[in-house]
Amino acid sequence: MDFSYDDRTRELIATMESFLADHVHPAEQVFHDQLAASDNPFAWTAAPVLQELRTEARARGLWNLFLPGDTGGLGGGLTNLQYAPIAELSGRSGHLAPAAMNCAAPDTGNMEVLHMFGTPEQQERWLHPLLEGRIRSAFAMTEPDVASSDATNIATRIERDGDEYVVNGRKWWITGAVAPECEIFIVMGKTDPSASRHRQQSMILVPRDTPGLTVVRPMHVLGYDDHEHGGHAELVFEDVRVPAANLIGEEGHGFAIAQARLGPGRIHHCMRAIGVAEMAIDLMCRRVQQRVAFGRPLANQGVIRDWIAESRVAVEQLRLLVLKTAWLMDTVGNRGAHTEIQAIKIATPKVVQEILDRAMQAHGAGGLSQDFPLANAFAGIRTLRLADGPDEVHKNSLAKAEIARHPVAGAGAE
Repeated sequence: MDFSYDDRTRELIATMESFLADHVHPAEQVFHDQLAASDNPFAWTAAPVLQELRTEARARGLWNLFLPGDTGGLGGGLTNLQYAPIAELSGRSGHLAPAAMNCAAPDTGNMEVLHMFGTPEQQERWLHPLLEGRIRSAFAMTEPDVASSDATNIATRIERDGDEYVVNGRKWWITGAVAPECEIFIVMGKTDPSASRHRQQSMILVPRDTPGLTVVRPMHVLGYDDHEHGGHAELVFEDVRVPAANLIGEEGHGFAIAQARLGPGRIHHCMRAIGVAEMAIDLMCRRVQQRVAFGRPLANQGVIRDWIAESRVAVEQLRLLVLKTAWLMDTVGNRGAHTEIQAIKIATPKVVQEILDRAMQAHGAGGLSQDFPLANAFAGIRTLRLADGPDEVHKNSLAKAEIARHPVAGAGAE
C-alpha cells in the first residue's frame, strides 16, 4: 500500500497551492462582499470574482478534477487517491475554492449520476452544461415528514401517466436549490410502493421552471443561511409533470443509484473536511502566539499545547484513513471500500468538529464571530454528521459488519 504521490499529483498540488495563495484567498472577502451587496445573495453570478477564479482554474487545469472518467476535454480523469490532496487543499477555502474549480457539492454528485446513468440526451441537455459550469443542480432526497436516514421511508410519489411522470411530495435541506443558477433537480421518490424495499424508488429529472415545483424557503444552519453555497431549501412538488424520458435509469433503480452517488460524495466531503481542520489548526497556532494571558503568550500555556498536539495527531490519523479509503475505491471499487467509507464518514466530522471547537476556544469570543471563519465552518461540519446519512446509521451498519467478521457458533445478530 503506497500512498506516495505520483508526478501528476505533485504537480497539481503545487498548482493548487499557488492558485489558493495568489487568487482564492485574496478573493474570499471580495466574494462575500459581492454576494452581500447583490439583490440575491444566493446567486453566484452576482459575484464577478467567482467567474474570474473559474477562468483561472480552467487555465491551470484545476477543472472538474473530482470526476474520474472522460469529460470530453473538460477536466477530470483523476483517481480518488490523486484527487484527495487537491480536495483537501480546497477545503481550506471551502466556500470558494470548490466552486471556483467546479468541484462543489451537490453538483459533483449530480454530474456523477448523469455521467454513470444518464441517457445521451440527458447528458447533452444537463451534464454538459454542468461540466462547463454554466448551470447548477440540486439533489432532492431528504424529506421533512419521514426519517430520511432510511431511504425506503421516502414518501414522494413519482407516478406514470401516459408519456409523463407526475411528482408529488415535499423535500427539505436541498442544497443549492435557492440559487437561481440551479436549473435541474434530481428527485428521488417512489414509483412502486408494493415492490421490494429497495426497488420502490426511482430518480427523475425535474427542470426548475416546471409548473408545480415551488422553492418554499431557504433553511438556516445554526443561524447561517449558507448563501455562499447556494443555500438549502424546502421544496414542494404539486402535480409536477415531466416527460417519461426524464427518468434516470429504470424504474426501481433509485436506491441503487443513490448508493452509487453517495459513496464518492462521502469521501469528497471528508477530503475537504481535513482541509477545514488544517485551516483551524493554522488559525489556532497563529492566534495563540499573538495573545497574552496571565503574563505569558497563550502558546506557552500547557492546555493550549495539549489542544494543538491532539489536533495534529487526530488530523494525521484521519488523513491516513481517508487515503486508505481512496486507495481501496480505486483498486477494489466502492463496494469493496464500503466499510472504510462508513468509517471515515463517522470519524471525520466528529474529529474536525472537535478541532474547530478548540480553535474557537483559543480565539475567545472572536471565535464565535463573523471576523473569523471558524464558527461558519463549525456549522458546516456539524451538518456532515447528518448529511449523506447520520452517524448512528453508519455506526450500526459498520458494527454489524464487524460482528459478522467474528462468528460464534450458535449466535446471531439482527
